[in-house]
Amino acid sequence: MFDQLDTTLLWQATGETLYMVAISTFFSALIGIPLGVLLVITDKGHLWENVVIQRILGLIVNLFRAVPFIVLVLFLFPLSKLLVGTTLGPTAATIPLIAGAAPFYARMVETAIREIDRGVIEAAQAMGATRMQIVRMVLLPEAKPAIISGLTVTCVALISFSAMAGIVGGGGLGDAAYRFGFQSFNDQMLYACGLLLVVFVQLVQWCGDWLARRVDKR
Repeated sequence: MFDQLDTTLLWQATGETLYMVAISTFFSALIGIPLGVLLVITDKGHLWENVVIQRILGLIVNLFRAVPFIVLVLFLFPLSKLLVGTTLGPTAATIPLIAGAAPFYARMVETAIREIDRGVIEAAQAMGATRMQIVRMVLLPEAKPAIISGLTVTCVALISFSAMAGIVGGGGLGDAAYRFGFQSFNDQMLYACGLLLVVFVQLVQWCGDWLARRVDKR
């Protein structure tokens, strides 16, 4: 059954996928959490009301979310070339992966924070807390379970995105499944790559759900 399965190639592709997903998830969180917080606190009647900034940020987020990922990859080829010197490989693929996932995650962070009872915020203001203290000590801790759940969903989406990026030169399991599986009529390689992607999704979802339950104090 496995006579056509190149395990060395499969492990290399697996490593490339894990690299893309890990880097992209990290930077998506690094960008998405502050962006999500800003979308909330700059809204009308909130901590740092600034409707102009809120609308500009919302427009940018919606713009990136509206573009299909495969189109975003092609659109950002010049940026990848500028930043990493190439448009091929897993490092280059992280640029469109982050651009596609960070705005998506920012909206999830925004939704999580908006669900916090305004009474908790008003109580913190009544005790003299500054805006930054409210963000650090009230908004983010109260929304932590939902923020972790959102990051789990984002990471799962990035696994899927990484497979699509592989088809246009990003490497990883998507590239291996397409070039050495589908195009080479190698069903074993195609099925093995697909199975590994499913396993990764299940592991990420299980770990994310477990962590979200651990930090949920309700």
